[in-house]
Amino acid sequence: MRSSLANRAIAAAATGLLLGGCLAPMAQPIVPLNSRLEAIGANRDPALSGRWLALISGRGGREQVLLLDLERQQPIDLPGLNRADAQPVSVSVDAAGERIALVRQLEGRTELVLYRRSVQSLQPIPMVPSGVARQVQLQADGRQLAVQVSRSGIWQVDLVQIP
Repeated sequence: MRSSLANRAIAAAATGLLLGGCLAPMAQPIVPLNSRLEAIGANRDPALSGRWLALISGRGGREQVLLLDLERQQPIDLPGLNRADAQPVSVSVDAAGERIALVRQLEGRTELVLYRRSVQSLQPIPMVPSGVARQVQLQADGRQLAVQVSRSGIWQVDLVQIP
């Protein structure tokens, strides 16, 4: 009887060791960076590509697009992208951190725009056929967009080639 209980205990311990050895390491939060993000303000809609994190951050009742260089753990200036009268809705960044796609509301309408960081230019991207963009995802190489669009109350996804 005693050896039977001992055998069961050994088998249970061995099973636990085997299962524990098969499990992948646990995901760990990056505490210093998370603390810095928390200090910036309320954040939403993160887009991660390469060493870049784009997100929409709110502070003082105003939201804006932020781009963070994760290697340097520093925010990057985006001159000409954020307007006081525009409300960002969705953001995405390419793997080079050069192109940022943005859906925003401006003057009562929703628009899709592409920001090129090296030349600080903002280019509207027309929706054809027309629709209301809601969410955008930029391909890692920055050459294609996937956009969620509402047309006559039906959600669709458009792919847009970027020259």
